[in-house]
Amino acid sequence: MSIKIEDSGRRSVEVEFDVEATPDQVWQALATGEGVSSWLMPATLETRDGKPSALKMSFGPGMETSSRITAYEAPRLFALEADSMMPGSPPIAAEWHIEARGGGTCKVRLVQSLFASTDEWDGQLEVLEGGWSGFLATLKLYLKHFAGMRSTLNKFMVPTNGTEAEVWAKLTSTLGLDRTGQRWSSNHGAPALTGVLEYLSNEPFDALVRLESPGPGIAAFGTVNMGGPTMVGMNLYTYGDQPAATGEREIAKWQAWMQEHFPAPAEA
Repeated sequence: MSIKIEDSGRRSVEVEFDVEATPDQVWQALATGEGVSSWLMPATLETRDGKPSALKMSFGPGMETSSRITAYEAPRLFALEADSMMPGSPPIAAEWHIEARGGGTCKVRLVQSLFASTDEWDGQLEVLEGGWSGFLATLKLYLKHFAGMRSTLNKFMVPTNGTEAEVWAKLTSTLGLDRTGQRWSSNHGAPALTGVLEYLSNEPFDALVRLESPGPGIAAFGTVNMGGPTMVGMNLYTYGDQPAATGEREIAKWQAWMQEHFPAPAEA
């Protein structure tokens, strides 16, 4: 998707999609800490003087982010701004627009933007745009099947040998992740999971399984390279009244299996 450039210097990309949910359900998923934690990353909503002021998220140890809330107009507009992690680059803004449609559905439009006089920082927008696809697919699944349910997220990423494409080809073939809509059960000695493969992308490399056993949830598999060794990992979202220990137990089994089948690169 191309970058839109305005006379003011604002440069933006946007994505628009439909979800099977009411505006209030979409708002809960996008604009509350509990909701964001149900499809993205662990999050908390901070308040100041009784008003929402910031959304904090944790992508892992040492990878915490804080975004200033610039608009909080339930249930139609939630806007944030965050300082970029690259020195000297402009802040990144995100706007979530929610519009009710008939039949219990909504249109959601995500706009990400920055202000710059040159294209020097356009790469940031392109990276952000590409990184959203798997998470937005998770959001759609969450809203369609699990909206409002209590959730727990457990996750891991481990380094391994090979390119992103090579690792992804091995992972999908080993686990039998072939086509969307297929009934799927883990194999090759992997911990027991059963469900439906709802999403499969070969760039970026993501797969989402809507789980039925050991309980309702979403298993998100992926590989990524951010300038070092290729990382392979899994996010396990569990929903409903399952004990927190369920996700912790399952993710520990999967991490052990992944490290066995995708060994870490030898140290130099």
